[in-house]
Amino acid sequence: VQLQASGGGLVQAGGSLRLSCAASGRASGYYYMGWFRQPPGKEREFVASITWNGGRAHYADSVKGRFTISRDNAKNTVDLQMNSLKPEDTAVYYCAQGTNTMYDYWGQGTQVTVSS
Repeated sequence: VQLQASGGGLVQAGGSLRLSCAASGRASGYYYMGWFRQPPGKEREFVASITWNGGRAHYADSVKGRFTISRDNAKNTVDLQMNSLKPEDTAVYYCAQGTNTMYDYWGQGTQVTVSS
């Protein structure tokens, strides 16, 4: 499975960005697609996840109400719409594919920088 993330960039606080993750396929038993981020000098953290069929979604408390994860089955992508961005959202964002307990397949990361 190969994952390709895109859509990062520089945006002012309060602005929006949309990240997209293209997946080459789904590994057997891996039903979740997730977005994670690693802020400068910090550990990687969970942002949001969605099931492969685009059903149930989960969000970190820090992004609830601002970020929306969605699945496009036709394009085989998972998107992360990020609104009302804050400087603390600055991070390298990674998409990943996993089970309900672990994520084993990772994309290369895309930089999101939010200026104040």
